[in-house]
Amino acid sequence: MHGRQDGEAPVTHPAERTVERTLGHLRAVDASPPARPAGGPLTLEDLYRTHRMRLVRLAILLVDEPATAEDVVQEAFTGLHRNWHTLRDASAALGYLRTAVVNGSRSVLRRRKTARDYTPPHVANARSAESLAMLTAEHQAVVNALSQLPPRQREVLVLRYYGGLTEAEIAEATGISKGTVKSTASRALDALQKIIVPR
Repeated sequence: MHGRQDGEAPVTHPAERTVERTLGHLRAVDASPPARPAGGPLTLEDLYRTHRMRLVRLAILLVDEPATAEDVVQEAFTGLHRNWHTLRDASAALGYLRTAVVNGSRSVLRRRKTARDYTPPHVANARSAESLAMLTAEHQAVVNALSQLPPRQREVLVLRYYGGLTEAEIAEATGISKGTVKSTASRALDALQKIIVPR
C-alpha cells in the first residue's frame, strides 16, 4: 500500500497507481474550503461547513447512493453533537466523524444484504450527477471496480487514497489493526487489478 506518510516504500502494485490517480483526482475536486480563521474555539458548525462534503463523498464511495450517503453523514454529525463535550480537540472530532461514517456505511450495507435478494442495476449504480460527472472513462472504471470489492477492502482503499489517511488513522477509523489494514489493502489492490484488467 502506498504509505509515504508512514515512511514506506513508493508505489509498487500495478493497480495502486490507478486507484491513487482516480481517488486523488476526486480528493482534489472535493478539496475542503479554506480553514476557519484562527481565533475562538472550534464549533460544530465549523466542522460541518469545512468537512461535510468530503465526508459525503467518502460515504458515497462506500455505499454508492448519494441520498443514503447524506443520511449517514447527517447521523454522524448528530452523534458528534451528542458527544461534543467528550472530545479533546478538532482532530479528535474529525476522527470521530470518519469512524461514524465508516460504521454508518457498514450498517447500511448489512441492512441491504439482509433486506433484499435483488438490487435493480440502476439503484446499485446510482451516483449523483455532479459528483462523478467530471470523471474520465478510466476514472469511472476505477470507481465502478471499487464498488465491486468487499466492504472492508473498499473502506481501506477509499480511506487511504480518497481520505488521505495513514495506516494508523485507517486502523482507528475502521477498528482493525495496522497489520490488517496493510494486508487488506494488498488483497484489495490484487482484486481491483483483476476487475480492471480481466484475464
